[in-house]
Amino acid sequence: MGSFAEKLSTTLAMIKFEHTLFALPFAFLGAILAANGLPSWWQLLWITVAMFGARSAAMTFNRIVDRDIDAKNPRTANRELPSGKLPIGFAWVFLYVSIGLFLIASYSLNWLTFALSPVALLFVLGYSYTKRFTAFAHVILGIALAISPSAAWIAVRGALDSEVPVLLSVIVLMWTAGFDVLYACQDYEYDRKSGLRSIPARFGIKNSLYIARLFHVQSFVILVLLYFVTELGMLALAGVIAVGCLLIYQHTLVKPHDLSRMNAAFFTTNAFVSVILLATFGGSVFLQR
Repeated sequence: MGSFAEKLSTTLAMIKFEHTLFALPFAFLGAILAANGLPSWWQLLWITVAMFGARSAAMTFNRIVDRDIDAKNPRTANRELPSGKLPIGFAWVFLYVSIGLFLIASYSLNWLTFALSPVALLFVLGYSYTKRFTAFAHVILGIALAISPSAAWIAVRGALDSEVPVLLSVIVLMWTAGFDVLYACQDYEYDRKSGLRSIPARFGIKNSLYIARLFHVQSFVILVLLYFVTELGMLALAGVIAVGCLLIYQHTLVKPHDLSRMNAAFFTTNAFVSVILLATFGGSVFLQR
């Protein structure tokens, strides 16, 4: 039992379980906006299980298919699979269990979430191969994360019957693509030598920082549009302003010739964006009620 617990703990560390914080608040926000208040506890439970299952499956699959690539990259060679800390067989079992949880949760919500679940899996699992053939893999990752708010809306309403979740999904898409471009700058040299595709490998670090800024400007513009569409008042406006400031701050941390503060830019700053929007836009829904 102790061995199983150790393997499970290592697996959760491998998939950076704590980073579920990036996407889960967007799913909750989509559900709150769909319900115009608090969804049922049953819906919240299965939305949470679906998010856990989908993200765990995506990260585990990514680590499995990239294990040979990771082993050759000095930055990633110590990851759990290439270093031998975790058996590949256990990772496969965890992947299948995660997919199973996602499908069960989708089925438990409504027929449309279940019918669309293979499409979601196609994006969240398929992303792992995109760096082998397109520099715009970052956008595919954005789509994979952007599914969550619209999926949560469908989970609550049983239909995608408003522009609100679509706008929220586009915000997540561009925000994710932007910070993933920043993160990929760390592997610029390795990706070019290995023939892997990324925006930094194709356009260089300096130009990639401008592209990441462009993605984040687009995300912010759509966020402003979402604010006007939802008409959620001053608290939501405070959220828009706070996210704009965080995005600006994030880009002050990373320079073309100095990526030493990348972890602060990627992990610390991004963890706040989704939480702020959930607190301000979600809070505004309850205040207006």
